[in-house]
Amino acid sequence: MRYATLKVAEHLLLSVGRAWIKTRKRDHYYRKAKAEGYRSRAVYKLMQINKRFRVIHPGDVVVDLGAAPGGWAQLSRELVGPRGSVVALDLVRIAPIEGVSLLQGDLREESTMDRLLALIAGEAECVLSDMSPRLSGAHSLDHARSIELAEAALMVAEKVLKPKGNFVTKLFQGDMYAAFRRRVARCFTACRGFTPPASPARSAEIYVVAKEWLGPRQARRNL
Repeated sequence: MRYATLKVAEHLLLSVGRAWIKTRKRDHYYRKAKAEGYRSRAVYKLMQINKRFRVIHPGDVVVDLGAAPGGWAQLSRELVGPRGSVVALDLVRIAPIEGVSLLQGDLREESTMDRLLALIAGEAECVLSDMSPRLSGAHSLDHARSIELAEAALMVAEKVLKPKGNFVTKLFQGDMYAAFRRRVARCFTACRGFTPPASPARSAEIYVVAKEWLGPRQARRNL
């Protein structure tokens, strides 16, 4: 009986997986990314964020957190141009990207932060995070985990951003979203929530886009 139950579960997982792959291959942004040489459809979300808010400029130093497979790092490299630089960080290995410094490690560990600071000479103009938790299917749990990742990204931003630097992080909407956004808003001149058109239609994801970091003294005063 247990064997039969496991076989049914396995069959359902395979069916869902095949349906997901089929749907993904029909997705406009997925096909567009393949045609234009980008590693993920998520690159168009960053394009739309940057078109709206201008968070990345030529010559910037950009830190991309949770960067695998590398779509955001590819676009960031294009946007900063030859005078800028991009560091892409993830827990998993990222295949080489021309002109991008790759760093594998846990951003919550001091050793990883030390290596990151060395690569950017201590400061950056923009910190990006498209990190997403492993989805459980339970919205409240996934929301809470996304907040934890967004908090970790904000911690990095507070350590590396130059005054007037910019910050973008993804999270899932839920009851803790408003408090997190208020916290970010106290540290930056402007802060908005934004869902790019390229976000999946049924997704609860939203990006907090914050501009002009106030610097550590003013940020601490506002907390």
